[in-house]
Amino acid sequence: MVGPGEAAHAVIDARSRSVVPARIGVGSLVVTAALALACAAPAGARDDRLAHIQAAGVLRVCIWPDYYAITFRNPRNGALEGIDIDLSQALAQALSVRIDYVESTFATFMADLDADRCDVAMFGIGVTPARSERVAFSIPYLYSGIHAIAARSNRRIRTWDDIDRAGVVVAVQAGTFMEPALRSYLKQATLTVVQPPRTREEEVLSGRADVFATDFPYSRRMLFQHEWARVIEPKIPVAPTPYAYAVAKDQPQWLGRIDAFVTAIKRDGRLRQAARRQGLEPILAP
Repeated sequence: MVGPGEAAHAVIDARSRSVVPARIGVGSLVVTAALALACAAPAGARDDRLAHIQAAGVLRVCIWPDYYAITFRNPRNGALEGIDIDLSQALAQALSVRIDYVESTFATFMADLDADRCDVAMFGIGVTPARSERVAFSIPYLYSGIHAIAARSNRRIRTWDDIDRAGVVVAVQAGTFMEPALRSYLKQATLTVVQPPRTREEEVLSGRADVFATDFPYSRRMLFQHEWARVIEPKIPVAPTPYAYAVAKDQPQWLGRIDAFVTAIKRDGRLRQAARRQGLEPILAP
């Protein structure tokens, strides 16, 4: 149980890469950073997110821990793994600070950034016009379109062309970039938006939906974990979307530091190496 004003965190020392479970009050982190800056920095610098992070000694990273190959909590050992676990640790190491992972979702990460629950969201977030009105995005590092997952037993849906037909129900997770994309794309099929604690998998397995929409990384999870699942890919990419890291608006220096990090890992090969380890090389952004 987590008490009022607290959030469950996993604190990682970026230099040792060791994981130490911790329960840290979000408010106390902000107060500590503010007090340090009040003594060490002039008033004009107090809005500098990078200075706040370095004064606190902690980089707070919002993740969705159910995102296979991106930010995934392995049910076998409870460890976090994926491309953005590796790369967030690399960013923390470059800043000489620890990591505090804060659990979030696609539906809530913007509110988490606005409320200062985390400094950056790093979990393969699709860049959309609506999201860009709320948060600022880094240089893209991945790129994916929409895939579909159907049960192998479903004989009505064999190819992508079978999906947008009258009587077909397509499930999509609330808050993902696929939700608005499919509202525009689907002309005959019915779209159902899945709100937690319901899951897209349950909608398909129960027969309430014929397929559910996802992206390349999550489709790899379905093939890895579920024998019942079949991936359906369009011949031409549907709603290809760049993935990037997100920060709160009006933090140009902090966004510039994130952009510099993405540029560096592209140039020195760390991004490609991390993508290769997770099977994501096919969706690397140029």
